[in-house]
Amino acid sequence: MKFQDKLKKTTEEELWQEYCGFLDLTITEYMFIQHRLMQEQMQLWKNSGLGKLLLENKNPETVDELREMMPLTTYEDYAETLLSKRTEMLPAEPVTWIQTTWEGGLRPIKLAPYTRAMLNTYRHNILSVMILCSCDEKGAVNVRKGDRILYGGAPLPYATGLMPSLLAEDIDLNWLPDNNEKSLFTFSQRIKRGFEMAFRGGIDYFFAIGSVANYITSNFSKSSGAGKKKFRVSPLLGFRYLKSKYIGMRDSKQVEPGDIFRLKGFVCTGTDAKCYRERLLKAWKRVPIELAAGTESTCIGVESWEHLGMVFFPDTCFYEFIPETEMMKNLSCSGYNPRTCLMDEVIAGENYELVISVFHGGAFMRYRIGDIYRCVSAGKGDRLPRFTFIDRIPNMIDIAGFTRITQQSIEEVIRLSRVGIGQWLAKKEYDDNGNPYLHLYIEILPEAQELDVVNKATLLEHLSVYFKYFDSDYNDLRKLLELEPLKITVLKYGSIDQYSKFCGRELPKMNPSNIDIAELIKYQSKIRSGVREEAVKK
Repeated sequence: MKFQDKLKKTTEEELWQEYCGFLDLTITEYMFIQHRLMQEQMQLWKNSGLGKLLLENKNPETVDELREMMPLTTYEDYAETLLSKRTEMLPAEPVTWIQTTWEGGLRPIKLAPYTRAMLNTYRHNILSVMILCSCDEKGAVNVRKGDRILYGGAPLPYATGLMPSLLAEDIDLNWLPDNNEKSLFTFSQRIKRGFEMAFRGGIDYFFAIGSVANYITSNFSKSSGAGKKKFRVSPLLGFRYLKSKYIGMRDSKQVEPGDIFRLKGFVCTGTDAKCYRERLLKAWKRVPIELAAGTESTCIGVESWEHLGMVFFPDTCFYEFIPETEMMKNLSCSGYNPRTCLMDEVIAGENYELVISVFHGGAFMRYRIGDIYRCVSAGKGDRLPRFTFIDRIPNMIDIAGFTRITQQSIEEVIRLSRVGIGQWLAKKEYDDNGNPYLHLYIEILPEAQELDVVNKATLLEHLSVYFKYFDSDYNDLRKLLELEPLKITVLKYGSIDQYSKFCGRELPKMNPSNIDIAELIKYQSKIRSGVREEAVKK
């Protein structure tokens, strides 16, 4: 029975239990579901060509044996099979392939196969998300046939492009616009079209990655064209607009979309979504709920109306967690095999790198997706742990969910630019408005220091050109979101090596600590003043 038929023929209590009952599972019940589905997936996977390849002739019979015998995996382990779409190697037949960014310009895309069973689970869990984001108390189901969704997701072949077609199998919704139907539109054209449709009939839901939601919101007047009245507007929304416009002029306030539209539900996902949460709440008068989703993992977790952290769906993936201390050991020594713990072993207040094994015939087993989550609550009675997304792993810099920058990609940009850069450090930082950016701390080689490119503005422009050339996602970030994702600080030549000797350890090139950056700046300024290293130590 379709979801829209269930709305007529079943009670709210039954609907809530079917789609949101996982929230009431005890940890024992949750782990039973996890182990049962993992056992089924393991049998499928280990008998596939991909499983035999990665297991290297080992034959685990239990989940514990699999965790002992099989090392953690990354996309490199699957690339040859998946990028060539070798379906005969997979544990189940895929019905579609979804794409995402892999590593900037070096290895532009990753592909992930989705089986029919994976899509069914995805659809079911997105309906759960719609219920949870639109309710203000337990048991309330406010989703209705014909609801209108302002849509800030990317079209197929990206994972967000699945939502319109998948949900259409269960309920008729109006997408403002459907990005798959309007896939030839530019980003700004889709936004403008979405607001034109919104002014004709309103908005019930808003779904977007955080950075796109912020861009749409900050460009509300320009994107909608409401003030110019170039399109038909419903009388009610027209009245609200004129009223808010009058109040705005009287009180010197900007008209916000929440003055005109009444959202039932607001969903934000993606890296840095938290940066925009407060300003989105102010603009839309509705708290966006946090959603955990990804190309390899599908939809794995969601907040409830309580906004106390995300609960992970038990039927999407088997979850393992690498404690932060173990992750850091592995980053400093690639040969170190980090230990993992399970959902019933996580500790509140600790950060973990997530490891997934995808159920329902998925390709990925014990797979490191590169995301870090904080466990915000656990161990209170039998309540399920709740999580919030922190960021990508330290050796990767993800800016606003658009681009993934690695050490290798920065080194390639520097090589291509021929600027004469020596040592460098890269760190993800945030401006005064909470917008993320890439901050490069660089040293100019002595032979290049007399050239014009030493000027910071020229350096910034020069390197930006090569980042745009090398990484199309970086270019999209600048063009679509009107963000300048790069900032440069020029350090005295030799500062990084001297500070590393002073500390007795080598600084990580990617995301060194705030303390190290601050001390490095102070250290190199003292060197400029002629203070000897021994005096600095004292």
